[in-house]
Amino acid sequence: MTAARNAGAPAAVLCGLGTWLPSTVVPNDEVAERLGVTDDWIHRRTGVRSRHRVDPGEATVAMAVEAGTRALKSQGHGQADAVLLATATPDRLIPSCAPEIASRLGLTGVAALDVNAACSGFVYALSVAAGQIATGTAERVLVIGADTMSSVVDPEDRTTAAIFGDGAGAVVLRAGRADEPGALGPFVLGSDGTGADLLATEGGGSRTRHGRTDEEPRPYLRMEGRHVFRHAVDRMGGAIREAADRRGWGLPAVDRVAIHQANARIAQALSTSLAVPGDRWLSNIEHVANTSSASVPLLLDHSVRNGSLAPGRSLVIAAFGAGLTWGATTVVWPELTPGE
Repeated sequence: MTAARNAGAPAAVLCGLGTWLPSTVVPNDEVAERLGVTDDWIHRRTGVRSRHRVDPGEATVAMAVEAGTRALKSQGHGQADAVLLATATPDRLIPSCAPEIASRLGLTGVAALDVNAACSGFVYALSVAAGQIATGTAERVLVIGADTMSSVVDPEDRTTAAIFGDGAGAVVLRAGRADEPGALGPFVLGSDGTGADLLATEGGGSRTRHGRTDEEPRPYLRMEGRHVFRHAVDRMGGAIREAADRRGWGLPAVDRVAIHQANARIAQALSTSLAVPGDRWLSNIEHVANTSSASVPLLLDHSVRNGSLAPGRSLVIAAFGAGLTWGATTVVWPELTPGE
């Protein structure tokens, strides 16, 4: 699905950015010892050297509030008309997390909802926010991606234990013009439910609720790595190309690409298949791992701070996740200082 810009409608413009990572850092050596592998084995297969993990008592809402606070500071004030949370690991199944986050941020009374498209969730939430702004439902939207992946990863599973980390990131979108820096769009979104079982957590849903079956469902994330890898490269590659073409750039004109940090090998494969040089691909997976919905905003924040993403750069943002889901959008990066 593609979402074109309406020339007569306000555009969603980036005006705030903030992130949060838990203080506990887990290096590969700690994970490798448990899995019977080495630091180098993990790094060669994933690109990961370390990841952050929540401390006892911390979870998704707490991280989201921290990231949201910093994004609001980045925009210069604490106001927003709506709060969207992209997450696959809510604190509770009911109620959704966003209303509690909004209240903790002093935004009680605003529209607030969760979006679950797994690792694609942040891009999906950006498109929802852009729709709210285009229709006049909101002038300013806080979009947060936060996931506590340590709560669903089997610590003994080599396929997932080394890949995932915890974290949160957020942006603020305001109503503006489609031709100004920071304006997002167009959006390219897609899904393929025939691959729903390739990346899934079965336990806890209405079909396999805990305590309601003779055989207790496993509460952990399960991933068919090879199949997911192939789909991620194919789907994100197509979305990246389409988003750049619809923006009128074409891939040769793209300065930077920010994709969900799932696995360093995926970025390498995409660089080859799209013929976009490797130095244009933003990366921070080495020190944060795969943070699911938080991945893209964390990458944007880190790239601004280290100077690899500067104002005026043409940028394609893309993600792929369970569902299967995928999405992409474009932006000319604006003057923006991440919140502290």
